[in-house]
Amino acid sequence: MSKTKTTFFCQNCGAQSGKWIGKCPSCDEWNTYVEEVVHKESKNDRLLLFSAAKHPKNEGNKSILLQDVGLHDFPRIAVPGKELTRVLGGGIVPGSLVLFGGEPGIGKSTLMLQLALRLKNLKVLYVSGEESEQQIKMRAERIGITTANCFILQETNTQNIFKQISEISPQLVVIDSIQTLHTSYIDSSPGSVSQVRECAAEFLRFAKETNTPVFMIGHITKEGSLAGPKVLEHMVDTVLQFEGDRNHIYRLLRATKNRFGNTNEMGIYEMNGEGLREVTNPSEILITNRESATSGVAISATMEGNRPMLIETQALVSSAAYGLPQRSSTGFDLRRLSMLLAVLEKRCGFKLGAKDVFINIAGGIRVEDPGIDLALVCAILSSNEDLPIPQTTCFAAEVGLTGEIRPVNRIEQRISEAQKLGFEKIFISSFNLKGLNLKGLHIEIVAVSKMEEAFSKLFE
Repeated sequence: MSKTKTTFFCQNCGAQSGKWIGKCPSCDEWNTYVEEVVHKESKNDRLLLFSAAKHPKNEGNKSILLQDVGLHDFPRIAVPGKELTRVLGGGIVPGSLVLFGGEPGIGKSTLMLQLALRLKNLKVLYVSGEESEQQIKMRAERIGITTANCFILQETNTQNIFKQISEISPQLVVIDSIQTLHTSYIDSSPGSVSQVRECAAEFLRFAKETNTPVFMIGHITKEGSLAGPKVLEHMVDTVLQFEGDRNHIYRLLRATKNRFGNTNEMGIYEMNGEGLREVTNPSEILITNRESATSGVAISATMEGNRPMLIETQALVSSAAYGLPQRSSTGFDLRRLSMLLAVLEKRCGFKLGAKDVFINIAGGIRVEDPGIDLALVCAILSSNEDLPIPQTTCFAAEVGLTGEIRPVNRIEQRISEAQKLGFEKIFISSFNLKGLNLKGLHIEIVAVSKMEEAFSKLFE
């Protein structure tokens, strides 16, 4: 006979306690413990619902020597489209569990439905716990992709889902979303820590034992992190984050965790009336076409994973009208902006402490590459002195605390991307000249070592 008991779970990190605690000892958050009913089933209660994973005898695994382990080369499943293929590391790995998160309305369900419809050679099961079959059909007609191998299931109970899986034997499963599912073995409500963790564990066992890839769409919190316990991100193989500003049409796909590829890769999509369209050359859309040079604008050659991009940095410097200077940054770390302003004032003598400084990265993207520093400080000084920077000039260098111009990685790819887009001059660190092959380059390389040297050569 089954037993029922209650326990307390932290809604932030998933820690468990037998009694209510005001402050969680694991994540140090206050008032996050919620009481949930946990149903403990007997050993014979739980049945394995997918036949491919049945084992007549569970004798456990035996330890073996590392040199005796055989490597099996599982071919990846080809994904239509270069952006998702790049972010996943070359395609879908059989038996992998992928968690796909993003803000409401950002396009998560649209991208997953496009993936399910474009895999015409695979049998795909799209499980929806939020939308009806009619809503999914309307979205599919708007996308304009038809296939005969995509099955739609509107269900939230995992036991019923696995029954359908055993009947149709899909080669790819998409769950929309993991927070709406619930299992009969846990008595708490859907979306709770215990339900999300147990449902994810069931699909993890299914993916590994049947070698079937599973994509799970997840909600995010108001802070931007994935909702549910932190253990959910540790369980999955890949965590994809879909980002973007609702005021812009571009969406960014990043891999914050990937056991089968690089975590620094990024894919760019454009949202339109027919779904999400891949952007193959992001440098052309992230640079504004201006008829004349404008002060406060600088172009930077940055890297996102293995992809070089040229982005536009905009700065506005004006006198503080209300006494207290403002510092505002969109798409760039505000603390790093404060550091760069301190370097400008301490090392270079520019008095910006009594002025408002506003920074914007064009296109609605967020940049973490330190190679954007030199372009940013040049844009700030251009706005402060009202001196425009030539439109054919770009920058690729980091600024140190002593005012030195530090080198950046993959400088050859940055220079090649700038030359391809028609730029005539690029400012780099003099330390990047070591080992740099200048043959075949038709762009002027300006090597600088100090910020004063960069300003004198730029505004001479």
